Amino acid sequence: MKSIKKAVIPAAGLGTRFLPATKSTPKEMLPVVDKPILFYVVEEAIAAGIEDIVIIAGRQKTSIEDFFDRSYELEDTLEKTGKTDLLETINSIRNMANIISVRQKQALGLGHAVYCSKPVVGDEPFAVLLGDEIMISEKGDPTVTQQLATNYDSSGLSSVAVMPVGASQVHKYGIVKPKSGATTEHAFEVESLVEKPTAEEAPSHFALPGRYIFDAQIFEHLKNAKPGKNNEIQLTDSMNLLAQNQGLMACPFKAKRYDAGDKLGYLMANVELALKHSELKDEFRDYLKTLAGQL
Repeated sequence: MKSIKKAVIPAAGLGTRFLPATKSTPKEMLPVVDKPILFYVVEEAIAAGIEDIVIIAGRQKTSIEDFFDRSYELEDTLEKTGKTDLLETINSIRNMANIISVRQKQALGLGHAVYCSKPVVGDEPFAVLLGDEIMISEKGDPTVTQQLATNYDSSGLSSVAVMPVGASQVHKYGIVKPKSGATTEHAFEVESLVEKPTAEEAPSHFALPGRYIFDAQIFEHLKNAKPGKNNEIQLTDSMNLLAQNQGLMACPFKAKRYDAGDKLGYLMANVELALKHSELKDEFRDYLKTLAGQL
């Protein structure tokens, strides 16, 4: 069984939910406290032992590449002013992993974005982490990507993270139909998947929040995938074929998840992660208490 050393982060979306802020700034580069959303995603991948990170970017996303590149003027200024702690932080960003940028020339959906990584990923199993989903594990606990990698190692099957959602939320997600024995604690086999069903159509309450580990066989299914709604190639269509032919596991996970691609989720991430920030947490907590008393 090959270990998971490559990860793909789709980050080519237009970020329309955050306009006008994202007109010139990629959604993935919006700050959560003092780090871009994408930085949290990359940190999770690295903690899982990932060595090569393939970022699928679109037009006007060059700031993502710049973030992981050298900044000579900034580094020189920090060194001359003695701000060595900040200089070390900047250098560590550049040395985190092998960052490989691949351009998705057309916005043809998540399935197409993942397929764009094939020349880099090759025939290896790989992780996929959506670029606007932040997953924070408790200190000492494995990340969500690590949890999926462990299940892949033990089962030999592609593995996807799932979480329970209410009936009013299923239309926002891909929803899995379990073969049998589905619980909120243990991995189970997937029979099929439905992309954003109505509450009446949903085969379960297990939703896909954006963490996957795939065998390279997924590329064969994506290669032959037909565009669907909005002329996009849906990843769930190829995952259905993977479930039917090679097998697919769904894994409930242990971590705090923030949908940072949603305005409310983004605000929640900023507030809750600020309350954990070593420099800010005490003063920020006092501020929130004062603010709450005024509401």
